[in-house]
Amino acid sequence: MRLDMLTVGLFQSNCYILSCERTNEAIVVDPGGEGERILEAINRQKLRVKAIVNTHGHIDHVSGLSVLAPALSVPVLMHKDDLPIYNNLSTQAAMFSVPAPTGVKIDQFIEAGDKIEFGDIACEVIHTPGHSPGGISILFRGESPQIILSGDTLFMGSIGRTDLFGGDYDAIMKSLRNVYLQLPDETVVYPGHGDKTTIGFEKRYNPFLSQLL
Repeated sequence: MRLDMLTVGLFQSNCYILSCERTNEAIVVDPGGEGERILEAINRQKLRVKAIVNTHGHIDHVSGLSVLAPALSVPVLMHKDDLPIYNNLSTQAAMFSVPAPTGVKIDQFIEAGDKIEFGDIACEVIHTPGHSPGGISILFRGESPQIILSGDTLFMGSIGRTDLFGGDYDAIMKSLRNVYLQLPDETVVYPGHGDKTTIGFEKRYNPFLSQLL
């Protein structure tokens, strides 16, 4: 699998383009802005995108949808519990004093245990609420080492905010305990903001995880 990360938009969110090297089939995760730049990266590699997946509905992870979705004509996926947040992009934009992006239709609701496939690659949807009610993580068990896209659940040295729309501190700590602490230490974490990390590193240096051990 090939993984390309683009840091996009006013909030410097990480957008991921994941592709099968044999078939050039791909998915896009969290197009948070700069849709034209994401499209350029897709076209440069001659990728055939199968779906756009959103780890949650906050403005900084969906602002590129209005460009990307119509250009690619592929399904847009999100957990149903984040639809109320996504449907209030104007309220989110007002909170941060930024222009409201145009929303697009969510074509498919994804749930815990769902599989997303592209080419020879398969990944698993894991429901990890806390930063938002419908926050998901995306686990690639077939990679060596395993890879997980954490959205805004886990960052290097920190965790997602719980003072935004739909945030719940107890829920995010439960997600960390029940999902992230169960993963092998060598699992590579690609977060929604900032640099990649590993579960082992976070167990040692992340104060939110270490208190759960």
